[in-house]
Amino acid sequence: MTADRNQDLRDELTERVRAAAAAGRPLALRGADTKTFLGRVATGEPLALCGHAGIIDYQPKELVITARGGTRLDAIEAVLAAAGQQLPFEPPRLGAGATLGGTIACGLSGPARPYAGAARDLVLGARVLTGRAEVLRFGGEVMKNVAGFDCSRLMVGAYGTLGVLLDLSLKVLPIPPCTTTLVQGCDQAQALDLMNRWAARPLPITATCWADSGDGGRLWVRLAGAAQGVRAACSVIGGEPLPDAEAAAFWAGQIREQQHGFFGGDLPLWRIGLPRALPPLDLPGPQLLEWGGAQRWLRSAAPPAVIRALVTPVGGHATLFRGGERTGAVFQPLPEPLMALHRNLKHAFDPQGILNPGRLYPEL
Repeated sequence: MTADRNQDLRDELTERVRAAAAAGRPLALRGADTKTFLGRVATGEPLALCGHAGIIDYQPKELVITARGGTRLDAIEAVLAAAGQQLPFEPPRLGAGATLGGTIACGLSGPARPYAGAARDLVLGARVLTGRAEVLRFGGEVMKNVAGFDCSRLMVGAYGTLGVLLDLSLKVLPIPPCTTTLVQGCDQAQALDLMNRWAARPLPITATCWADSGDGGRLWVRLAGAAQGVRAACSVIGGEPLPDAEAAAFWAGQIREQQHGFFGGDLPLWRIGLPRALPPLDLPGPQLLEWGGAQRWLRSAAPPAVIRALVTPVGGHATLFRGGERTGAVFQPLPEPLMALHRNLKHAFDPQGILNPGRLYPEL
């Protein structure tokens, strides 16, 4: 797509937002519709964003890529792979045609998140169309280029309530030369103990996962880096190595894209964030653990109040990720001082409240 055509699309989006703001008309931001199930039900006139696509700049030697928000993740990953590089936070697609803007807006990170950084950690800069119909540029293309509040990272996980993500600059990393996945049998308590002991050592772990397999559970551990270091870590961790193809399919398909049997069925899926060292929590349903125990998925029909009453007192939070009632408290309720901060930010970027109103919380 030509630069003129992209400028035309950006101008068109700006005019749509300006007209909506003048009329007080809500807009529902739409990419490839792979993540519309996330968050609360959005209302408003659809604003299509997929057309604003394309890689703007890629500097392999600088480990930076800049692309428009409507660019497909698979297109970005193909370009990076050809240069031996990757998006280190392993963003879940959750559907065909997933875009960069939608992924960053939802703040999604995959299995490598605790070890390589979250999506927020790797966003260097962003060009944003606000609810004021202003196009603002935040950050840049290097790690240390911000004085004051980093608004580009503020957009990560805002679900489009603060602005339309037009362009994004992200840090990328080389693909490790050697990767191995080990699996061993253990129950949840044993898995948490092992993962916490490993976390205290300089081991090249890049992903962990525990799931109940019906016979006490299984723990998967992925190691990546220099071959010598990976081999040494394998002797420390133990377990049986998985064939490379099987391991790649497990992490990319079963876990990142939630194709594992645990994620099937009709029960609501909860995403529970807990202190990593917390022992097993007696939650009302089957669980799958990631991120060294910091992210615990739960399948349960229990009321949200019951789940949050168990999670909140131990320093955790619970998000209704998939299924269930999407018009209620999908995200963990915020204390009033924090909600006031959110309201002030929303008013600063979108004073008419037209961008994805109610997608995060009713007040936003």
